[in-house]
Amino acid sequence: MSINDTAQRVAALIKQFEGEILTLWTSELAAKTFRSDDATERHCRQFLALLPTAIAGGGFDDINSRHWDDVRTQLNEISTQRAKAGSTPNETAVFVFSLKQSLFTTMRRDLANDPTQLADGLWAISTLLDQLGLYTVEVFQKSRDQIIVRQQHELMELSTPVVKLWHDVLALPLIGTLDSARSQVVMESLLEKIVETGAAIAIIDITGVPTVDTLVAQHLMKTIAAARLMGADCIISGIRPQIAQTIVHLGVNLEDVMTKATLADAFVVALNRVGASIQRNA
Repeated sequence: MSINDTAQRVAALIKQFEGEILTLWTSELAAKTFRSDDATERHCRQFLALLPTAIAGGGFDDINSRHWDDVRTQLNEISTQRAKAGSTPNETAVFVFSLKQSLFTTMRRDLANDPTQLADGLWAISTLLDQLGLYTVEVFQKSRDQIIVRQQHELMELSTPVVKLWHDVLALPLIGTLDSARSQVVMESLLEKIVETGAAIAIIDITGVPTVDTLVAQHLMKTIAAARLMGADCIISGIRPQIAQTIVHLGVNLEDVMTKATLADAFVVALNRVGASIQRNA
């Protein structure tokens, strides 16, 4: 019997005993401590409804063919949802792999009188579910990577707040390492705030930046240049002795940039530039 005949027979069997297979499958999932909820049962029901059509039309070998589009779409949805919910790759793969036992049980009973077709069917469905299980892991990993990248971007935005200190005066306190990705976020945040407030002075405080190397200095200079194009001048504060020595050693030209040792000193200069001052009460 050809592989196509086997595919048609297995597809018909799944469709005929769908309810029984569903019950066995959900029980198997529960036994494996898989998350048992309404969503899981719905996903199982949807998957079993799509599986016979995909097998009958596309066979067992190529799950990337058009016949498997609906199945892949559903597995994408399941894997993405579980990645967002904090599931593990193992839990996601078990969703597919645990279907083997219920299908094997049904096939052994229905094909008991045809050992050859039973062997062919068991091998074909096992290989198929292995492919689908690995596919869910791949989708899960991609989804989780996207979530991590998005969270990292959100954390960078939270770690680079632009604060309005005074009318026309902004402050950007930097803490931690300043790499290329974070520098881009810093620049975008500062420029957006300059546009929003119309500020004339921006204080970039690097007190919390542990080291300043050539790359960090370049990022700072690019940010200052971009701010100037938007009509705001920059003051760098937090220049410690070690950083001053490093900047001189690196040959970074800061002659046209105002620098101060502390944020307080930079704030006083900024106030003078915008025509304001602070007086201590007697």
